[in-house]
Formats: sequence, C-alpha cells, structure tokens
Amino acid sequence: MERRIRLAQTIDWWIVALYLIMIIFGWFNVYGASYDYTQTTFWGFEYRSGKQLIWIACALVIAGSILLIDGKIYEQMANLFYWAMLLVLLVTIFIAPNIKGSHSWLVFGPISFQPAELAKLATALALGKFISKTGFSMGNRRDALGAIGLIMLPCMLIILQSETGSALVFFAFFLMLYREGLPGVFLMVAACMVVLFLIIVPLSDLPVYHNVGSLGFMLAFIFILLVVMGCVIAYESDGTTMLHILGGTVALFAIAGLLNIWFDVQYQIFALIAVIGTAIYLLFLFLYRSKRSYIWVALFAIGSVGVSFSVDYFFDHILEPHQQTRIKVVLGMEKDPKGVGYNVNQSKIAIGSGGWVGKGFLNGTQTKLKYVPEQDTDFIYCTIGEEHGFVGAAGVLCLFGLLFYRIMRIAENQRDTFTRVYAYSIVSIMLFHVLINVGMVLGITPVIGIPLPFFSYGGSSLWSFTVMLFILLRLDMTQKARFR
Repeated sequence: MERRIRLAQTIDWWIVALYLIMIIFGWFNVYGASYDYTQTTFWGFEYRSGKQLIWIACALVIAGSILLIDGKIYEQMANLFYWAMLLVLLVTIFIAPNIKGSHSWLVFGPISFQPAELAKLATALALGKFISKTGFSMGNRRDALGAIGLIMLPCMLIILQSETGSALVFFAFFLMLYREGLPGVFLMVAACMVVLFLIIVPLSDLPVYHNVGSLGFMLAFIFILLVVMGCVIAYESDGTTMLHILGGTVALFAIAGLLNIWFDVQYQIFALIAVIGTAIYLLFLFLYRSKRSYIWVALFAIGSVGVSFSVDYFFDHILEPHQQTRIKVVLGMEKDPKGVGYNVNQSKIAIGSGGWVGKGFLNGTQTKLKYVPEQDTDFIYCTIGEEHGFVGAAGVLCLFGLLFYRIMRIAENQRDTFTRVYAYSIVSIMLFHVLINVGMVLGITPVIGIPLPFFSYGGSSLWSFTVMLFILLRLDMTQKARFR
C-alpha cells in the first residue's frame, strides 16, 4: 500500500495522460487508415486495427512493469544492454530477410521485430552512463570522441542493414551533446554541409552565363565565404579582416566581369580562388597574431571546398537510386507523380482536402480508397489531416509539444546527470521523428521511413517509445523519492 502511494505521489501524471491520449487517438487513426468497407467488426484481431490493440495492451503491461522495477538497474545495466544490442544489430545484417530492400527486421513466425528501435534506447542509456562518469568534460577531446563513438557505432551497423532512415535518427543525439557542452560550432558545421548539399545537387549542372560555368558550385563557394566572414566577426570581432575578405572577393569578381567581355569566364573558378585565397590569408593571420580561431576558420573553408567537390560523387555513387529519386522529387528536380512522388503527392492531396475540421472519422476519401500507400504507418499523419483537418493535425503537434516540454522539465530538475542526459536523448529522438515524419508527409523532407511516435501502426515502434518514456518516468520517480 505504501509503495502504491509513493508511486502515485512521484510519477509525472501529465506525461502519463499525454501518452494515453496519443496512443488512443493513434489507434483510432490506425483504424481509420486501415479500414475498408468490407470490414464487419470494430475489434477484429485479423485486421491491423485489432493487431494494434494487442500492441497497445502489451505496451501498457510493459509500461507498468517498468515502473515497478528499481530505477537504479537501468544505469547499472546500461553498458551491458548497449553492447548486447550492438551484437544483435551485427547478427541482424546476416540473418534478417530482405524486406523492401533492407535487412533490418528479425522475423519470428507471425511476429516481426526491428532491433534498430531498441538500439536507440540502448544508446541513450549508454550515453547517460558515459557522460555521468566522474570527471567527464565535453571539452576533453577523449571524452567528446568517446560520446560520439557511442552514437556512431550502432548508426554504422544500421546503415549496413540498408536502413538509412533509422540510422539518421542517431544524429539527433548531437542535440543532447550540445546541451551537455558540445561546442555549437559542430552543429554549425553540420548545418553548413547540409546547405552545401542542397545548393550543389540541384544547381551544379546549371550554367552561370551563356551555358558556361556551374551555378551550383559558384553559389556554394560564395556561401562558404559568407560563413567564413561571419565566423571572423563572431569569434574575433575582427571587422577589418572581414572587410579585407569582402574586398578581395569583390575585386576578383570585378576582374572576372571584365574578362567576360572577351572570354567565356568560369565564374565558379574565381569564387574558388577567393575561398583558397581567404584560407591562405587566415593562415597568415594565425602565424602573425597567434590566434587559433583563424586556423580553424581556414580549415573549415578548405574542408568545405573538399565537401563541395565530393557532393556529386556521394549523390551519384553512394546513395541508392531510389534515394536519389526521392531527393530529386523533394528538391523539384524531377516530377514523378506516378512513381516515387506518388506517396507524397497523394498525401498532400489528402491533407489539403481535410480543410479546417476534416471530413470526419472514416469519411476520408483518399484514405478509404487506399490512394496513399503506408497510410497507417509512415503516412499516418495524412489520415489525421484528412479526417480531422487542420485542427486535428495541429492538435497532434500541440500534444507532442506538451510532451517535449514535460520531458525537458524533468531533465532540468534532475540532480543526477545520468537521468538528465537520458531525458534529453529521448526528447531529441522523438523530436527528430516528429519533424521528419511530418516533413515527409508534407513533402518538405525526403521519404525515409520514419514512424510517428505513438501513432503509427506497429509493435516495434510503439514498444520502443513506451519503454524509453517509462524508463524516464521511473528514473524521475527514483530521484524524487531519494530527495523527499
């Protein structure tokens, strides 16, 4: 009796309520997405909605069991669980059947399980254990590389399973590392690499002038110069150096413009010369003033040039053909409404037709006539938009916003580093899932097979997110009980 009272007093009931609301509303949308006019029963376990009820019931049992286990065990077993999951991921590469081009699902009779889902949990626990050790500092190179290594090991194994979407989720852990002291420059560099990719892929084959040059590479090199000038101002407040770089770049382009009167000028070459010249100038300033920031900015410029020249090779030779096509569709390079772009096109039609309040439960025509493939899994959000309209779709995002707020509130109230790191890891993973899933349904991110937490059909996703969330609640309860 006393234990029950303790549980009731220390558990975050807001999170429990939000969880229950989402899985119930999610089930209704799975039912709506998978329903057809021949279905004769509301609860039939032969249908996907009936199977989802089984997953939900199991998830609730799992959640209750987690709350009854001593919270200390999760920290004690974190490393063992992590290395065990790495072994499972490795074995999965060789024994998993080929399902839609990936070898990421373990099949046990009628039950399929994706180890990558639990690998996120294992990584979150391992990071919490590693970062909470005495003397850890993100400013220490060995500590920072150790944390990054814990993230990249499962990520690489999942890539070898040809499950790119699940592998990308692991980069969400860098948001947690930033909270724990990882310099913001790492996130800035990653963002710059993405921008360079988005500039070069669609524009590299476009000419600058009269079918001469490469617009993509010219704009990429100009972008690098702008970032370099911003770094000089941000880190050294050196307006003079920034003006020297700007003046030199303008002078080079003025020379290019004059030469273009007589010759066909490759403007991207002049932009490249400007970047290289800027890097050499910054190296000279480093030697003259002995300020390390100059050499780091110079290395960024040179590295960015290398990345720029490798983008086309990465896109053409590393990415799979279907991944290339999906990116081209998102960037507007190809129109493929009946092929790869079919899912997104039908999804946008479904969401747009929902209007403000939707067509009503089981009244979505795009949904009922099965125009949207995977509409109860990766594209469940379009069912929400069609049947419940803008109000329902926005309401789901508000529910996630409240959940994220409550998790971050728990994180910031922790005296224990392990729980704080774990909490921020969980909210980072969930945020990534929501942003990418909603983005791909709306056609603003590539389709990479990311489920919407607590809404998409399937046991692996629901169970893994349930375990993540309720382990956090149990850790928080342990903390509250300790300091009561």
